[in-house]
Amino acid sequence: MSFTIAISKTRTPFKSNNWLKGFLLIFFIVWASTLVGTTDMNNWILENVLVFLFLPFLMITYKKYQFSDVSYLLFCIYLCLHVYGSKYTYAENPFGYWLQDTFHTSRNHYDRIVHFSFGFLLAYPMREMFLRWLTYPKWVSWLLPIEITLSISAFYELIEWAVADVFFKAQGDAYLGTQGDIWDAQKDIMLAFFRRNISHDHCNYNKKSI
Repeated sequence: MSFTIAISKTRTPFKSNNWLKGFLLIFFIVWASTLVGTTDMNNWILENVLVFLFLPFLMITYKKYQFSDVSYLLFCIYLCLHVYGSKYTYAENPFGYWLQDTFHTSRNHYDRIVHFSFGFLLAYPMREMFLRWLTYPKWVSWLLPIEITLSISAFYELIEWAVADVFFKAQGDAYLGTQGDIWDAQKDIMLAFFRRNISHDHCNYNKKSI
């Protein structure tokens, strides 16, 4: 079974796509483990709003708009990183503490890793979407993912603030993961933007084919 990329002319149907089945299995195992072992159920629910919205979108659009296996792999990695953060809260993530102790940083940077990954991991699927689904010009398919990354990052920070302040004041600090940094939201947006531009230079697209 071939592993499809953005420029592949065909897509493997789900029934015979073992790659996609494997990605789904890995994600649901990780997701279930975060629910079973979570230290803060309210925070877990808040953090998983993205999953509750994103997975149905991928399922509903699958028949008409199927991504390549590479894109689904990147989705899987990003969602696993995200839900792992929901298990302990981003601010108290064990892997982040390990990095903090190892590199002697001033804070737990797990939330920054996920924001960093947002621009990097989702750039490829976004470009694929604009080129294959919407058949936009190539220069537009490079520009729009940058704008979308900035817009979604900023909008997500606003949602975090509103939800934490209005509905879950007690979990607000853990949910936002600011850890005392007044510029945390701006830095998160910057990281997503910076990582998006790095991935812009490294996406493996054949320009003659697309």
